[in-house]
Amino acid sequence: MRITSAEEVVKEIKSGDRVFFQGAAMTPNELIDALCERYNELRDVEIISIHTEGDAKYVRKPYSEAFTLNSCFVGANVRKSVNTPNAGYIPIFLSEIPWLFKNDILPLDVAVIQVSSPDKHGYCSLGVSVDVALPAVRTAKKIIAQVNPQVPRTHGTGIIHINEIAAAVEIDRPIHQHTAGELSEIENMIGKNVASLIEDGATLQMGIGNIPNAVLSNLGNHKNLGIHTEMFSDGVLPLIEKGVINGAEKKVKMGKIVSCFAVGSQKLYDFIDDNPICDFRDAGYTNDGARIRRNPKVTAINSAIEIDMTGQVCADTIGSFQFSGVGGQMDFIRGASLSVGGKPIFAMSSVTNKGVSKIVPYLKEGAGVTTTRAHVHYVITEYGVVNLYGKTLQDRSKALASIAHPNHREGLERAAFERFKGYRF
Repeated sequence: MRITSAEEVVKEIKSGDRVFFQGAAMTPNELIDALCERYNELRDVEIISIHTEGDAKYVRKPYSEAFTLNSCFVGANVRKSVNTPNAGYIPIFLSEIPWLFKNDILPLDVAVIQVSSPDKHGYCSLGVSVDVALPAVRTAKKIIAQVNPQVPRTHGTGIIHINEIAAAVEIDRPIHQHTAGELSEIENMIGKNVASLIEDGATLQMGIGNIPNAVLSNLGNHKNLGIHTEMFSDGVLPLIEKGVINGAEKKVKMGKIVSCFAVGSQKLYDFIDDNPICDFRDAGYTNDGARIRRNPKVTAINSAIEIDMTGQVCADTIGSFQFSGVGGQMDFIRGASLSVGGKPIFAMSSVTNKGVSKIVPYLKEGAGVTTTRAHVHYVITEYGVVNLYGKTLQDRSKALASIAHPNHREGLERAAFERFKGYRF
């Protein structure tokens, strides 16, 4: 591994290359910025990534004259650009992104990553973002890196030897952090409703944000919970400290927290660092439905932008505007539904911040169906819990209207009456 400056490291990238950027908390911003400064001398460089943190200069002028982003997930820093002709979004399950690289559908020329300092054997850790970074480094023709002693060393499969890295720059700064917000009354109500469905011995999948944190804050009296998820954050720490989360009844990696990435505070990263109970794997492992379903009582907690009266879930677009991505929602919804005693759950507030109902007669024109109505079981708002599994379209509309905001129930009932030709509530 040749140690040099960031400006020298990115000279490994040539015009016409397809380049992978590691994402989330591990985004290698120093190398990304140095690469962007080469915009005058490069052309037709394609960037592949999932969600990245920090400034994404490559999607803005004049840098975008040299770089084109084709993203497999959409974050705030590239959201505007992927809804223009200047960048693209690839709809794909998180579990299948590794196959884009492994099967040469999107063969990678260069992988740009951030890693820990090497250990005495010469191995660096991919830190808290193994997800699709591991298959990227296993298949890319060339790997360049920024080596950072503040990257947590994670147990699992996310390691790379210094001999595999063509060139690297040494930096020393905290990786990206995420601070949890204060829980609102509505979020606490949703959290309690979700917690009422979670059984002792369940294996949990959850995301990041206030609703997952509200759920976790209501699980203090549970026993023997496990974690098999695509990501986790600080909300699990109090439950681990109390022994509520111990993984004692899991079938896959008993006793371990299985995940492919994590985002949170420095306290979370300190907990993860060199902790053998945290098992970080690539997304093809964590999000494999056949593996997920082997765990008992898998309880998958996901959210939605809107749900129509028949149960179709849109979680990645606002109309035709690409807001986020498919991610791992379907991987875990299906895995949970096939797990013995499993519960796939959608939890969301009944209305947006502007008072617009999230339960709607029809999805907006152009909206993507992230999860089909055939896969949807539990839907939860601050107004209650309904289970759509086994219900007719008419009965689903009735159930969903019952947990909608009171200001919108009459409109939903009227729409159901018109759609189903006289069906009465």
